[in-house]
Parts: sequence; C-alpha cells; structure tokens
Amino acid sequence: MSVVVITGGSAGAGKATALRFADAGYDIAVFARGDAGLEATRVACERRGVRVQVFSVDVADADAVMRAARETEDNLGEIAVWVNNAMCAVLSPFTEMNHDEFRRVTEVTYFGFVNGTRAALAMMGPRNRGVIIQVGSALAYRSIPLQSAYCGAKAAIRGFTDAVRTELMYEKSGIRITMVQLPGMNTPQFAWARNKMGFAMQPVPPVYQPEVAAEAIYSVTRRPVRELWVGKSTLQSIVGQFLFPRFLDRLMVRKAWTGQLTDEPHFDGQPDNLFTPLQGHHHTHGRFGEGARHQALNVPSDLPGKALSCAAVVTGVVVLARLLQRKR
Repeated sequence: MSVVVITGGSAGAGKATALRFADAGYDIAVFARGDAGLEATRVACERRGVRVQVFSVDVADADAVMRAARETEDNLGEIAVWVNNAMCAVLSPFTEMNHDEFRRVTEVTYFGFVNGTRAALAMMGPRNRGVIIQVGSALAYRSIPLQSAYCGAKAAIRGFTDAVRTELMYEKSGIRITMVQLPGMNTPQFAWARNKMGFAMQPVPPVYQPEVAAEAIYSVTRRPVRELWVGKSTLQSIVGQFLFPRFLDRLMVRKAWTGQLTDEPHFDGQPDNLFTPLQGHHHTHGRFGEGARHQALNVPSDLPGKALSCAAVVTGVVVLARLLQRKR
C-alpha cells in the first residue's frame, strides 16, 4: 500500500483529506499537536481498513518533523505523498497583534510547510519519486484585512514552492510539488483562531465543505498540475488580482472587513490554539454548513494562460483574414 503524510490532519480539511486517502487505500500518518484529535482521526481512518500512525508534533519544530518522517517510513513504509496543511491564525488588525503572535502564525503556517517539505524531500530524494502537496489559499494571491499574518504566510508558501519546483526541474527530479489553492471552507478554523475583534468571525463567502478540499488534494496525485485553483471564487480572486488589483483593494475595504464579522460577541480570553492545542474542537466541519457548497470548479493554473493564448491566436487569425480580404 502507498503511504501519505498529512500535517494538521486532526481536524478540518486535513482530517477530511486523511479520510479521503484512507478511502483510496492509503496507509496514513498524521502529524498534529492535539492528542484527542489525533486519536479521533486514527480511529476514523482505521475503520476504513488501513494502517494509521499518529504523531503529536508541532510542525514549527523541524527536528521533530524529521524524526516523525523517519519513524513513519520505519513503521508504515515508503512515503508516496506528503500533504502540508497545518496552520494557525490571528484575526486582528496588524497594529493590534504583538510580535510573538505574528511570529507564531508564521512559524506554523509558513515554516511548518518548509519543515515538512524538507522532511519529504529527505525521504523521497533517494528514491527520486513522490508527490508533495502544499495546501494553499486564494489568500496567497489576494490578501484580505484582519488576516495579515496568515495571508503573508500563504503568499510566502507560494514563493517558496515556486523556487523549490524549479530546483527539482533543474535536477530532473522525479518528485513533483504542487499547490492547491482553496476558497473559504466550513472548518473549525474560526473557532480555533485567536480573535481580537470582539465578534465571532466567519470565512468570506462562498463557503465550501472540507470534503471539496479533500477531493481536490487527492486529485492532484492522479492528475499532476503546477497549481490547482479550487472554486469559482478562488479563480476570480486570483485572476482579478492580476488584472484589477486596485479595484480589489477597494472591494476588500468595502466588504471583506465587515464581511468576516458575525453578530455573535467574542470575548477576550476565550481559548484558542495559537500556542497550545485545543480540546473538543477536532471536527471535520465548522458551524458554517448552512449553504456551504459540496462541489467546486477546479481549474489548473496554466489553463487561464492557455485560454488567453488561444484567444490571442484566434484574434490574430481574424485580423489577418480581414487584412487579406481588404487587399483583394
């Protein structure tokens, strides 16, 4: 059987992804901090008839991630797929975040991916095969207010991944690395995050169920692409950022700040998972299921470029044909 490692696989999209790979017959290794969440994921995957190993690991600890990777191979066998997914966030204006909070989000959400990628390459490199999947976000391209640390980390992951990809290409490596850019998801993320806004917060709609993310992540192991953009809103955000960045700035000012706030109060001191894991929040789904979408348009990142190239060719042919008609 093939083996997949999933970081942040004890809840949300990570847990949904673990279950999707278990359904496909993969043996599963899950790296996360909370023992209760790890145990729940282990039980759910084992019910699908696969072997499972769980590791209580903070992905910000590079040595711990490497040790867990080696132990995974010792106990389960060759790692075929590595999914970097672990994250944390602070919901706050930048000026109200302190240095330790911003650094912690960066250590988990960005350096966690760096550490995971390093461990994956150390395991896969001698065999010259494997797939590394970076779970990204539309926010890697189009940042929004109140999530500066998270948006910065996701953008950093994209830059890092592009660099590593070209290095692998230069070395003619058989290891593939890809990103899956996600829209707003119905996960417990907003129940975990440190919130300084005074109100409970929500993802910017439209919202998708975590199984949509899991299916997209699994799909790139079957059909490798450079990037996969999940959901029409992701496509609109990314393409719009290239074409109309100033317009989107103004749109974020008008809609994204208040659009993330609910009417439900949030009080200072409520527990969050920034520095320590939470107990009792390790569910696949969040509380935004009403109206959440179960399917999404998935677009490979090179498709818009190909479409523009085709449009340019067609336009050129039409113009040339008209010029030839005039000469006649």
